[in-house]
Amino acid sequence: MTGAEAGAGAAEPVVRFDEVTVRFGDETIYDRLSFDVEDGEFLCILGPSGCGKSTSLRLMGDLLAIQGGRVEIEGRTPAEAWDRLAYVFQSPRLVPWRTALGNVVLGMDLRFDGIARAEKAARAGQLLDLVGLTADAGKFPAMLSGGERQRVAIARALSVEPDIILMDEPFSALDLNTRRRMRQEIIRIWRETGKTIVFVTHDIDEALVLADRILLLSNKPTSVLDILEIDEPRPRDIGSTPSLRERRERLVTLFRRLEPGEVNSEGETV
Repeated sequence: MTGAEAGAGAAEPVVRFDEVTVRFGDETIYDRLSFDVEDGEFLCILGPSGCGKSTSLRLMGDLLAIQGGRVEIEGRTPAEAWDRLAYVFQSPRLVPWRTALGNVVLGMDLRFDGIARAEKAARAGQLLDLVGLTADAGKFPAMLSGGERQRVAIARALSVEPDIILMDEPFSALDLNTRRRMRQEIIRIWRETGKTIVFVTHDIDEALVLADRILLLSNKPTSVLDILEIDEPRPRDIGSTPSLRERRERLVTLFRRLEPGEVNSEGETV
């Protein structure tokens, strides 16, 4: 069962944007933006450069103020629900003087009080096993590849026991082959943990491979341009799946209208 199927019976979405307006000075970023995220689903937020994709994650985490509308996390304000969230950024942001295990423990150090050090280390070890890094627990970040460092960051995010993981283009700095491997890894981890994932990306193919739903945002002032349901089984091969190819062509066409000349023939923003 996918996350979307598991969350289909949920009474309320875990994230709700209700006619949200955001302004930076005289510039309107969001113009009554509305969307929901269901419990356990993998939602990808896709859109042109500068449309405010990452802004949505900052609003969920109570890092920005809104000028109109409402943002809810599990029925509460972002300020009330901050401890139900965890982030994975484009850069892993690991502490260089701590091992992989130590970096995962750090997440718990910053979030929790009163948990014994041994318990934290045991939990960190379990999470490193989940992301396939048991043998690398004692390595420092400089000894790890880019993909391995991102796996540590994912384990650290899971260590604080969030309901929702916010991922801001976490694979964009990796080489193509590593990105492809990491996409499969995050699907495996998502399935094993049952977390809700909100994943910001500028890559059409990445969204099609990962998402239960794709939320396509417009240029500023930003609103929802389209929502695509992706019900193809995983792992997905866009080239051999007619429905995915059709969705890809649709998204490429829309992107070329939003960002002329910014999407290549492979459906990637350049």
